[in-house]
Amino acid sequence: MREGCSKVCVTGASGYIASSLVKKLLAKGHSVHATLRDLKNESKVSLLKSLPQSEGKLVLFEADIYNPNDFDHAIEGCEFVFHVATPMIHDPGSQYKNTSEAAMAASKSIALSCVRAGTVKRLIYTASVVSASSLKEDGSGFKDAMDETCWTPLNDSLAYVYPDDPFYKDYTYSKTLSEKHVLSYGNDENGGGLEVVTLPCGLVGGDTLQSSTPVSGVVCIAQIMQDARAYISLKFLKKLLGKIPLVHIDDVCEAHIFCMESTSISGRFLCASSYISLEEMANHFALHYPEFNVKQEYEDELKKDIKWASTKLCDKGFVYKYDAKMILDDCIKCARRMGDL
Repeated sequence: MREGCSKVCVTGASGYIASSLVKKLLAKGHSVHATLRDLKNESKVSLLKSLPQSEGKLVLFEADIYNPNDFDHAIEGCEFVFHVATPMIHDPGSQYKNTSEAAMAASKSIALSCVRAGTVKRLIYTASVVSASSLKEDGSGFKDAMDETCWTPLNDSLAYVYPDDPFYKDYTYSKTLSEKHVLSYGNDENGGGLEVVTLPCGLVGGDTLQSSTPVSGVVCIAQIMQDARAYISLKFLKKLLGKIPLVHIDDVCEAHIFCMESTSISGRFLCASSYISLEEMANHFALHYPEFNVKQEYEDELKKDIKWASTKLCDKGFVYKYDAKMILDDCIKCARRMGDL
């Protein structure tokens, strides 16, 4: 593992994962170039400026994912770049026709900024497990295991997986295409020696630095929340992935930093500590939180048991600290603190 402090860039720095990552990086003594879409957004700026050790170590840059050339300035002089930002809702007035096009353009521009800077050793991309479904290409069922070799098929045979809301398909295509594109810079022909790591993260739960319960945290506890959209999202993940890969926000941030501190690392590493069924989640809530009305879950068909076969991150020496119970419990604590439960 490398030692010493570095200058790093974090895109989309006020987001759920990114803000916690910035806090940990500052605590470890690193200098952070943090990008925000709008430096006039006082709540997001004050969130970052109020972090411990931010004085003299944190520099804010205005950069919008829909104007990908904005990121050159922020990346200049950095040794590591964490590309966390992603377009969630499409801006119809932009030059791009959908979120996939916008995300691809941003990923390409940020990777090229890393190459141009001449100082960046490694680009670490926050991907999503929606890119790693083990569904077969013809949509006829799942493969035996889910690991880094799995890529979500982007074809019409999976139309039954997506809810009516176009967001789910757009997001899946956006994260899958962007991750593949980012990985292409991890070879000498495109990246000029740049090391590229992608971390397709499971459904992220835990506490937050933000002023409201994170969307992913609400999805984690959708079976006890009166939130129809969150429950649709949970069912979508189950249809797409067979079960729900869960990971704690703390483990996600530590995994990013682990990938920065490793002497040399590149490629794709799935990031989740647990892989559980909706029935197991509902049983946990029913047993430990009897005060809530828990949605009952029944497997609609006999499915073979898909295994979580990803060990690449742990094989490198990474250790997860949070299991499924701890993740779900922390989501409930967070929602209670925010007054949502």
